[in-house]
Amino acid sequence: MFLGIDIGTSGVKAVVLDTHGAVVGQGVAALSVQRPYPLWSEQDPEDWWKATSAAVLAIDPQVRRAVRGIGLAGQMHGATLLGADDRPLRPAILWNDGRSFAECAALEATTPEFRTLGGNIVMPGFTAPKLEWVRRHEPEIFAQVATVLLPKDYVRLRMTGEKASDMSDSAGTLWLDVGGAALE
Repeated sequence: MFLGIDIGTSGVKAVVLDTHGAVVGQGVAALSVQRPYPLWSEQDPEDWWKATSAAVLAIDPQVRRAVRGIGLAGQMHGATLLGADDRPLRPAILWNDGRSFAECAALEATTPEFRTLGGNIVMPGFTAPKLEWVRRHEPEIFAQVATVLLPKDYVRLRMTGEKASDMSDSAGTLWLDVGGAALE
């Protein structure tokens, strides 16, 4: 049996498949998005953890005990800023947050390699401009940042104690040398 967990923007979905791919259990837990200002879209990372726990616990205990592997998927490009203690320093800035337009323009102007290395135009949806926004507007938070994780990777950290990501999601940060990574 295999457990798949999707950390979405509006909710967390958990599904258990048997070895033939048949669904044998599923659970869902809703999430809300905070929009304190125009263009802002944030979530408390603790809410992802609570919703993940609720979605998984909604699955029959006998089915859960048979799980032999877990896969994670989820919203891309979010910025979960962690301090040295691996605790969130502020609400996560989500993929659909649009506050960092000025930071995008500045990053493109000062570092034209972003397009070549990252393989994308620098847009507010990506992670790098979000961190630049924090640096410019919340310097006291920026000074404490030890790690930046994507939403599903924060849930992975909570589940395993390990920090990791995958190539696909990392490409959306604009910090991955997409061409160089493909060669390895």
